[in-house]
Amino acid sequence: MNAGKTLFAQVMDFVPWKTFGRIVDRHRGDAGVRTLSCTELFRIMAFAQLTWRESLRDIEACLMANQSKLFHMGMRHIPARSTLADALNSRDWRIYHALAMRLIDRARRLYAQEPMGVDLDATVYALDSTTIDLCLGLFDWAPFRSTKAAVKMHTLLDLRGSIPAFIHISDGKMHDVHVLDMLPIEAGAFYIMDRGYLDFSRLYTMHQCAAFFVTRAKSNMNARRVYSAPVDRTTGLVCDQTIALNGHYASKDYPEHLRRIKFKDPQTGKVLVFLTNNMTLPALTITALYKNRWQVELFFKWIKQHLRIKKFLGTSENAVKTQIWCAVATYVLIAVVKKELQLKASLYTCLQILSVSVFEKTSISCAFQSDAYTNAPPDCAKQLNLFTF
Repeated sequence: MNAGKTLFAQVMDFVPWKTFGRIVDRHRGDAGVRTLSCTELFRIMAFAQLTWRESLRDIEACLMANQSKLFHMGMRHIPARSTLADALNSRDWRIYHALAMRLIDRARRLYAQEPMGVDLDATVYALDSTTIDLCLGLFDWAPFRSTKAAVKMHTLLDLRGSIPAFIHISDGKMHDVHVLDMLPIEAGAFYIMDRGYLDFSRLYTMHQCAAFFVTRAKSNMNARRVYSAPVDRTTGLVCDQTIALNGHYASKDYPEHLRRIKFKDPQTGKVLVFLTNNMTLPALTITALYKNRWQVELFFKWIKQHLRIKKFLGTSENAVKTQIWCAVATYVLIAVVKKELQLKASLYTCLQILSVSVFEKTSISCAFQSDAYTNAPPDCAKQLNLFTF
């Protein structure tokens, strides 16, 4: 089935091209385009991500060196740097956003039964943002500070499989709390956030949508204790309380009771104060949920190390968002391939192998079998031993 196909072409077979074609038609992405369609641009951007190309010249040189293999990769010709730059500036970034979201829906269904580290049937999301620094002179549309520009990548990460369920890209000045107004709230799900998202009016909106949140309290929070539940202090728990907010505006923003849990980390000795609207789960489960929030930090660290989103191929807003969404789509695509083919290799290993073997004509399953070939042990019977004389 895969005879004559390169590894890159086999990976591209997992892209829903019919759906992508409808997305392109809906946004009129190929209207008036004579060279480098939206489909070809995605192939080239995915190739750049998988092979770690960091500039337009880098992409052109690499494709030129493998010109005879482009047909087997689904590419008709090598685009000039100017053509590629124009395409990044003119092809609507929303096309690649829609493709990434389609792949995310598919990946979340595949990873729905993955272990999460907490014995809980509900869906758990971790919410956070990462900042990508830019040059203010080149990216003046993304102001951050007086001397630098930046874009923020606000991410809602599904902890089952570490698949991003929601991503919003903004300039560096947007405060994290405003992304709560954009989140698709899912009833019964848990949203794990740090103190930057502590806004009682927005949290109450989440509470009214029958969703649960776990966050940390600020040191100056004004609240009174209503009830204290017994806790086992040997587990690190200090208290498990039901509280009511005292402030005039805070009590109006969140008129119902909250749950406050204090936990002393036995390793560092630091006391952490958690706030949640879930009144039934054990207190240690709430602390374990917040501990898993670090998975979103690891996700940001991972994509910054292994995907090309630090150096951008264009300076316009459309070019930057196109590159980021193509990077996200590539990440999720490899996660889909890994799950569909039941590959045992890690996502990191898959990307490393693809980075050096995209032009190889072999089956993906064979390429990712690290133990497929083993060296035969030497025949010791035929070896002379110096000490037997």
